[in-house]
Amino acid sequence: MAIAADPATVEAAAKNARGNRARQTGGAVSGRASRSAWLLTGVLAVCGLTVLLPLYLTVTMAFKTPEQSVDGNGFSLPAPLNPSSFADAWNLVGFPTAFVISVLVAAASVAGVIVLASLAAYAIVRQWDNKLFKYSYFYLLAAMFIPFPVIALPQVKLTAYLSLDNPVGVAVLHILFQLSFSVLLYSAFLRSIPGELEESARIDGATTWQVFWKLIFPLLAPMNATVGIFAFLAAWNDFMMPSLITANPDLQTIPVIQQIFQSSFSTDYNVAFASYLMAMAPTIIVYVFAQRWVMSGVTRGAIK
Repeated sequence: MAIAADPATVEAAAKNARGNRARQTGGAVSGRASRSAWLLTGVLAVCGLTVLLPLYLTVTMAFKTPEQSVDGNGFSLPAPLNPSSFADAWNLVGFPTAFVISVLVAAASVAGVIVLASLAAYAIVRQWDNKLFKYSYFYLLAAMFIPFPVIALPQVKLTAYLSLDNPVGVAVLHILFQLSFSVLLYSAFLRSIPGELEESARIDGATTWQVFWKLIFPLLAPMNATVGIFAFLAAWNDFMMPSLITANPDLQTIPVIQQIFQSSFSTDYNVAFASYLMAMAPTIIVYVFAQRWVMSGVTRGAIK
């Protein structure tokens, strides 16, 4: 004989069963999320140490005396502080001249890349239906896969033939090498700007140049910061291109003149690290002040 169950009791049991399954599922998801968070935290901590430890070693070595720098304990704190290493490095490598040349090369590279890449990307994005602009975009992207050493020799000969075997030629080559990646970033960013803004400006009588410089270019400020910081880092830290292109050793940039510490003065570690610290200081300062716009530009370009 079958016994009829109370509907309210059956519904309550079903609710309890669903609640138990939801808590079990939620607990499992929460556990996986917690393990993923700890794993990600560990990876980030290791990545952070790979940056912080060399920076700590550079700072401490720069303030040590010559005796402390060769005592075999590189991670010990300097006692007493020896700031004279910076003065020695300043005079030894001709730091002021090299610093001015590096600043001029980096500034010319940043300005040239921002102007040319933004103009090229604007023309490509707004004329995307035209095959000439579309294929030009793919042509520029293909240039990203050509490493500098492959075309180093032809460029050395060409810059010498054009009398560009100097910092001007180095700046021109930096601009050309940064165009591909910069056009890619600008193109992704420009696609997120609605065309209705330009149509409104054109209705008011603005020309194409006025639309770009007065409307579009100010809107590109986050991407300008992103492209500018990448161009600055590439120009400031580059060793191979100026060492191959620049014929006059008195017109070399900071990374090139610092190779002196790898030979004749290899035991003056405190002077060498003081020079390295002065060379990397502008890079750190620029990144600290511009990283907010860099992240904003990359994010806005990535979501489109």
